Amino acid sequence: MNHNKNFKSLLEILLVSTRLGLTSFGGPIAHLGYFYEEYVKRKKWLDEKSYADLVALCQFLPGPASSQVGIGVGVIRGGVLGGVLAFIGFTAPSMIALILFAIILQGLQINDTGWLHGLKIVAVAVVAQAIIGMASKLTPDIHRKTIALFALVSTLIWQSAFMQVSIIILAAIAGFVIYMQHDDNEEPNTIHFPLSHRFALICLSLFFCLLIILPIVRSITSSNWIVLFDSFYRSGSLVFGGGHVVLPLLEKEFVPTHWLSKEEFLAGYGAAQAVPGPLFTFAAYIGTIINGWKGGILATAAIFLPAFLLIFGTLPFWNTLRRNPKIKGALMGVNAAVVGILIAAFYNPIWTSSILSPIDFAFAAILFSMLVYWKVPPWIIVIAGAVGGSLLQIIG
Repeated sequence: MNHNKNFKSLLEILLVSTRLGLTSFGGPIAHLGYFYEEYVKRKKWLDEKSYADLVALCQFLPGPASSQVGIGVGVIRGGVLGGVLAFIGFTAPSMIALILFAIILQGLQINDTGWLHGLKIVAVAVVAQAIIGMASKLTPDIHRKTIALFALVSTLIWQSAFMQVSIIILAAIAGFVIYMQHDDNEEPNTIHFPLSHRFALICLSLFFCLLIILPIVRSITSSNWIVLFDSFYRSGSLVFGGGHVVLPLLEKEFVPTHWLSKEEFLAGYGAAQAVPGPLFTFAAYIGTIINGWKGGILATAAIFLPAFLLIFGTLPFWNTLRRNPKIKGALMGVNAAVVGILIAAFYNPIWTSSILSPIDFAFAAILFSMLVYWKVPPWIIVIAGAVGGSLLQIIG
């Protein structure tokens, strides 16, 4: 009986994450909005405070934040296997699509078509809903509103890869100082992680060992597979800020060394923007161009491996950290900063690349109302966005 229950739970994780992988357009910030709506509001697999803390943790870690949040939710629901299945469901659709792009459509530039523009407008509605929901919970007082404003302004003015991490560190210090004597009398729910501290330490050790050993092995071998694995593993380990940051980093890694041409890179770049799911799956396209579909799978595994090792290595310590009064204060500051970062990302690049005319804004308002007030499922919103964007292009 218990075995059947576990199987059903794991199957549900795979099905729900696959649906998200097929419909989550708009990049990492938009993904957090889709996750919030599905995992917190609909499925209730974790409460809002726990979700916010998990997002804060993953924003602080290097790698693809939205994928790490998805893996974390999968672990909460179904252990290590649940985390793996959540990752597979969310990642496989875009990975397969980009491998096919590389095999069949090499050199084809993906233009900014009407349906793609419609999906960008969907992202506006989804992120707006997520911001409103999170802001009401995470910035209830003037101190946290001020921290969120600081994060918003700083993110927009100083747009660098490490600025987001600096903001989060400063917000943690501010929260620690402001709320060190604060007692909200609200204990965070204990989240059960079926991961031992020993397993976590092994994962963290493996993360750093691979980061050190792979370049050494690469220098003493002529294997293309080792070179590929090292390049993608390093990219996944050292990138803060998500997929939009990793794309130009991969360009510097592979185009000057003639692994692929600039034209091939740009074609894949367009394809990566057009498919749902994590932008890190752009690695699948590059790997396929270089070494066929096997190279695509290897590249995907290598660039996401650091995300697994880091999230598995930190989750078992999460409950202890969250319950420490001083850490709770720091997390309150970090969660407020995440709201500010979300609002900044909502403006640039989501709003600036999506709302280009009054009719775009009108369409976004309709989609937002469908999502928030009429409670239309997100996957229908995605279809409506694609169809509506195509119609707007024809009318325009």
